[in-house]
Amino acid sequence: MTNADMATALLMGLAGAGHCIGMCGGIASAIGLSSQNRRALPLAYHSGRVASYALIGAALGAAASTIQMDLWRLLLRYAAALMLIAMGLYTANWWLGLRRLESVGSRLWQPIQKLTRPLLPAKHPHQAFLLGTAWGFLPCGLIYSALAWSSTQADPINSALLMALFGVGTLPAMLTASLGAQWLTRWLNSVWVRRSMGAALIAWGLFNLSMLVRHSLMHHAA
Repeated sequence: MTNADMATALLMGLAGAGHCIGMCGGIASAIGLSSQNRRALPLAYHSGRVASYALIGAALGAAASTIQMDLWRLLLRYAAALMLIAMGLYTANWWLGLRRLESVGSRLWQPIQKLTRPLLPAKHPHQAFLLGTAWGFLPCGLIYSALAWSSTQADPINSALLMALFGVGTLPAMLTASLGAQWLTRWLNSVWVRRSMGAALIAWGLFNLSMLVRHSLMHHAA
């Protein structure tokens, strides 16, 4: 895992600010506003959410590591590059194809959502943490894209770390929603910021894709 991978994970989370607010902003705001201690519950909730991303990333990284095939690893890298491009297009609102993944994931989310009902309204940090852990399974195309990309590490620790960094990248938007600082949310959700971040993800995905094609052609020629 390189520094570029870690930076990309953070950018992916930050780039999804507008989408995160739309998907999770309501409950994040409710937790912040309903708490007598407006910091403890939101921090516990978002800690649970990041922990959930890391756990799922570790599981997928471990699953990917069990297949010891060069072709499999190569296909994963191609898929990761394409998912970065798809995420960039989605972030910039130029193509919303990732919503199809969300419709599939909603089937998994429904039984999990029922389990969260006894936790609402969250009054204690442990309740908020469990709620955030459950909310990490919310059907979200950006999360699915990040998971597909992180799983190419084919290592549970590295995949978990990248997903944790992705979660950290979402914190500026989500914490401002919880704590009521709407100016940063509006800035992150502005058209030019979303398009700039989306373009950066697309460029990085295209760069990775071009390097993979070049490597494949050189390997085939050899």
